[in-house]
Amino acid sequence: MADKKLKVTLLKSTNGRLKSHKACVAGLGLRRIRHSVEVIDTPENRGMINKVSYLLQVEEV
Repeated sequence: MADKKLKVTLLKSTNGRLKSHKACVAGLGLRRIRHSVEVIDTPENRGMINKVSYLLQVEEV
């Protein structure tokens, strides 16, 4: 399970969002709209993804 990765892409702006939601986006390593990163599939990362799922697109790699 530790080897599973998720490709996360930021689709919407973080302007005007809650501070905690901006922190989740930054914690995932996303910097700008349409920026994609690969993160390890852990409960911590899943929690951040679930919190801001309305801003993201998630794919399994």
